[in-house]
Amino acid sequence: MHKIVITGPESTGKTSLAKALANHYQAPWVPEYAREYLEALGRDYLASDLLEIAKGQLALEDTFALQEPAYLFCDTSLVVLKIWSEYKYGQCDPWITTQLATRSYDLYFLCGIDVPWEADPLREHPHERTQLYDQYQSTLRQLALPFVELTGNPQERLKKAQLSLLNYQKNL
Repeated sequence: MHKIVITGPESTGKTSLAKALANHYQAPWVPEYAREYLEALGRDYLASDLLEIAKGQLALEDTFALQEPAYLFCDTSLVVLKIWSEYKYGQCDPWITTQLATRSYDLYFLCGIDVPWEADPLREHPHERTQLYDQYQSTLRQLALPFVELTGNPQERLKKAQLSLLNYQKNL
């Protein structure tokens, strides 16, 4: 199984891309557990909630992996929680960083900020996308994770992602 992560700042088309890739490859996609968790929370979230979100995300991912598909497309990963924890609270729970260091993924797609912001009650920083995008690049490089940056309209992103997966397969 090849585990592929779609990542990036808020409102960059991650879910749409995950669904499109899953549809194209007839594979499952793991939704973002944070959305489900936060919608059910009934209060503003705290730093401690990010750990619960991380645990829920990995449990959801593990459940989908039981299907043993050729590809598993993950609509987020612990990279997001690491960046968000550090950005919002100035620290990241050690459990998240440990899991991030021990779980492996084959490829990350970093979605660019060249798409319009779409308002959503769970999104917080429409004017800080550049700073957050830079943090994603820096974190992916620092952790030596294989990533491809995707920009353009949704169709261009999908084509670039498909070509990247084809190249990835050839290099196995």
